[in-house]
Amino acid sequence: MDFKGANQIKCSIFSKIYFNRSTNPGSYCSCDLQNAFLMASQLHVLLADDDEDDRFFFEMELSVFTPKHKLAMVADGEKLMSYLHSQKKIPDVLFLDLNMPRIHGEECLAEIKKSEKLKHLPVIIQSTASNNTVNDKLYSLGANYFCRKTGSDELHQLLEFVLPLVEAKKLHRPERNKFILSFRDLSLPA
Repeated sequence: MDFKGANQIKCSIFSKIYFNRSTNPGSYCSCDLQNAFLMASQLHVLLADDDEDDRFFFEMELSVFTPKHKLAMVADGEKLMSYLHSQKKIPDVLFLDLNMPRIHGEECLAEIKKSEKLKHLPVIIQSTASNNTVNDKLYSLGANYFCRKTGSDELHQLLEFVLPLVEAKKLHRPERNKFILSFRDLSLPA
């Protein structure tokens, strides 16, 4: 598939997501109060992910969810660390992919949490792979949460969960048994 065809598919998917949410807001938003709360101020959100499609869908989801937040994106760990060290004010939250070129996400997390300037930056780990050994290490390094990359519904739920906490400055590290976020089962009937 050529670049133009891929972009048409992306735009088509974005239109469906936007149309569905704008015409039937209750279908994705579990709490109108949370969404109203998000409108109160602008957050600086940073996404570090080497996958172009994942960056595109994150950007589209964030803009549908709340279009006024500032989003910065970097495509590898080296650019992430350079970006963070060049900023006078650190971002409000970092969504960090693990498997990135140049510097692995785990190494970036370790460097962030060792830095006096960056150690309080909330970090949400996103990855397609997960196992207890890696999750234990990520938790011990100081990540706030781990969430497996799945689809746009789960990404929306992740943003709906995380952003109000960041805005209220209440995104604290949970106990280890609540470190892994999973939104798949929330939409299934009881």
